[in-house]
Amino acid sequence: MKDEKLKKVVKTIKIDVDKCNGCRACEVICSAIHAAPKYSSNNPARARIRVIRAPLSDIYVPVYSGDYAPAECAGRDKYTIDGKEYDECAFCRASCPSRDEFKEPDSGLPLKCDMCEGEEEPQCVKWCLAEALVLEEREEEVEEGQEQEELEIGLEALARKFGLQNVIDSIDRMSMAKKEE
Repeated sequence: MKDEKLKKVVKTIKIDVDKCNGCRACEVICSAIHAAPKYSSNNPARARIRVIRAPLSDIYVPVYSGDYAPAECAGRDKYTIDGKEYDECAFCRASCPSRDEFKEPDSGLPLKCDMCEGEEEPQCVKWCLAEALVLEEREEEVEEGQEQEELEIGLEALARKFGLQNVIDSIDRMSMAKKEE
């Protein structure tokens, strides 16, 4: 049986850097909605979006987190915008071993934008009064089983941090607790 193609609605956030004024409301609301419990705290280090800022040059670039990259990339290009130089990494959406952006500050686990799953729209889009962030939806064909890759990446990160046996033991305890409910 060959892989069947399924249609899936893919949400993306379109970023208009010319409209961003650097207010960082997107970072604040993102960190608040992902706090446990929801809205209980505000720590922009937990946000899945960052605003690269150069206020004296009036440059503000929102970047939201993407997939985890298990290895450092080879790109080390520099970009010059209005006379200010930026590393290529500044605009990268990946959480990778060579930088701290888009990692949970307490555990070091990678953060990935979930488009505020369960909400009507991503909160960064909703709270961006400058309309620099806009939600776009499109249909895309995906192969069945693609979602498993994200789960495996997350488990692999946990295994590297805490050890495979500790992760297995934790899953066993969770399974037992679920059975007892």
